[in-house]
Amino acid sequence: MAHTVPASVPASLRAGDTATWQRALADYPASEGWTLDYILVNAAGQIAIAADADHLVEVSAATTALWIAGTYSWQERASLAGKTYTTATGSVEVLANLAAATSGIDVRTHAQRTLAALEAWIESHDLAVAKYAIGDRSLDSIPITDLLKLRDAYRKEVRGQSGKSGRVYLRF
Repeated sequence: MAHTVPASVPASLRAGDTATWQRALADYPASEGWTLDYILVNAAGQIAIAADADHLVEVSAATTALWIAGTYSWQERASLAGKTYTTATGSVEVLANLAAATSGIDVRTHAQRTLAALEAWIESHDLAVAKYAIGDRSLDSIPITDLLKLRDAYRKEVRGQSGKSGRVYLRF
C-alpha cells in the first residue's frame, strides 16, 4: 500500500519516522517561484524545515529521530523576491521514537497520568500527598468530593482520547 501524502502539516508526527506533506497554495504557487518553509517551536527548541520546489516537505527518518517529543507550535511561510508571508499556523505533536527507547518512556497522555495519580491517591489516602507548599502558599488537604469530581473529569477526558464515549445503547 502506498503512503498517502497529507495536504497539510499532520496533527502528529512520530520521531524516527519520515515526515511528509505537500501544500498547494493558489496565492503562492510553486510554479511562480514561491518557496515554503516551516518553523516548529517549543520549550525544547526550534526546528526549521524547507519544502522543495513543488512545496513538498519530506524530512528523513534520521533527522526526525533527533526531534524531542512534545507539542510544537508551527508557522508556514511563503517567500519570493525578499517578501515573506505567514500562510498558516498551528500545532503538531511530535510523538516519542519508540524504536529508539530502551526504557523509561511513559507514553501515556497527561490525562492518563493524572487519572492514575488521582486514583492512586484516592485508594491509598496518602497523607504526604495531602500536604504541600509552594513558595508562601500551602494546601493541607483536598476534600474527597473534589477529588472524585476531578477523577471523573479526567476519566471522561481519557475516554474521549480513546474514542469511547462511555455510553451503552440498548434497543428493545
